[in-house]
Amino acid sequence: MTLLVVGMVASDAVVLVALRKPLVERVDSQVTLGATVLAAVPESVLGALSARAGERTPDGFYVAYLTPAGDPTLAVRGPTSPELPDLDSAAVAERGGRPFEVPGWRVLALPVHGGDGSVVVAGALTQVDATMDRVRAVCLLVGGGLLGTLAVVGWFWVRAGLRPLRRIEETATAIAGGDLSRRVPPSTAPGTEVGRLTSALNGMLAQIEAAVAARARSEDRLRRFVADASHELRTPLAGISGFAQLYRLGGAEIEATMDRIERESLRLTGLVDDLLLLAQLDERGLELRRGPMDLRTLAADALHDLRALDPTRPVSLTGLGTSPDPAPAPVLGDESRLRQVVSNLIGNAIAHTPAGSAVRIGVGTSDGPPGGASGGASGGMSGAVAVLEFADTGPGLPADQAARVFDRFYRADTSRARDHGGGAGLGLAIVWSLVTAHGGTVSVNTSPGEGATFRIELPAAPTVT
Repeated sequence: MTLLVVGMVASDAVVLVALRKPLVERVDSQVTLGATVLAAVPESVLGALSARAGERTPDGFYVAYLTPAGDPTLAVRGPTSPELPDLDSAAVAERGGRPFEVPGWRVLALPVHGGDGSVVVAGALTQVDATMDRVRAVCLLVGGGLLGTLAVVGWFWVRAGLRPLRRIEETATAIAGGDLSRRVPPSTAPGTEVGRLTSALNGMLAQIEAAVAARARSEDRLRRFVADASHELRTPLAGISGFAQLYRLGGAEIEATMDRIERESLRLTGLVDDLLLLAQLDERGLELRRGPMDLRTLAADALHDLRALDPTRPVSLTGLGTSPDPAPAPVLGDESRLRQVVSNLIGNAIAHTPAGSAVRIGVGTSDGPPGGASGGASGGMSGAVAVLEFADTGPGLPADQAARVFDRFYRADTSRARDHGGGAGLGLAIVWSLVTAHGGTVSVNTSPGEGATFRIELPAAPTVT
């Protein structure tokens, strides 16, 4: 509104100045004509005319003859007359025949032709000032009405325009209070500045919410990791301490006590080794000693290990899918680490499937990118891949549990009893990390009552002879 007022005042001033100029020029033309005529005729002519008119002229006109010293010898005027400055012959000559202005009048003084003295003609600016006053009043009325209308319309318009910003402010306040699910409601077209700001803020808020949720999940996993690791480490330590105290009190035989202490020590060592391996994979990666090998060797060894661990369990070695015969699956890998992967999958099958349930080990090569798996790692491998499958006929897992089987310390059975939960929940996490370190993928395809198939896919290498 301040800018509008300044602009309208400036424009009105320009209009008034532009309007007054031609009105004044019209008065100047009148006084110039009169002064030119009277300067060419004798003073007696004006005296005769004024006598006939009763020595009065219409209001707004003034005529006078002046001596060389500037004193009037004959003046014809109406009810009002201008306040003239000293107009001796030198002052008249200095003005050069140009009209000049005195308060309320335009005046022109010219030397008399063929004689001494000068003639002065003045025209009143009464009509000019009246016209200017009327125009000024109209400008004020129109400008005031326009400003008032714009003020009212602008008030509601600006408030409506700022409403989306107030919503943004309310949303920011709610988020600062902890409600990260709040979003700025879209209220304008997406192409406007406020619409683009709303989209950008909502995108930023979604990322912030996701980051905060991820941090919360990470902190929750860390707390569970610390709790689970503490429990898993405490259990074998408590066993070792308990059997040592029992032996010292003479309540156990040395051979049985040492056997139990040794088993708990091995268990503790294995758990610590697993934790150190995962930490190494997380921090700086694992240095692999790659060499040409065939996954059929690991599959055949896994077959013998399963039969040795559970002679009642039917175990078969096949190709991929419905293929009855195993096929070559050459890779460049670290054999000791891949054997650790296979060992963990064997332990998982033994721990989580009923005794005597069948296990199928499939091995071969597949063309094209991996697919068809639910849960686990996924990658962008293309071309031929070497595949190793472990399919069991156990109880299977629902989708939500299958998506987390490769998480550390995750167990489908949250109880810590070894009869129902298996180990510490690090075996499949190690499988995932080692396979990923080889540039491969591991996934699980399972559903309740349908068993589970763990599928390892590694980049295929030239055939090993």
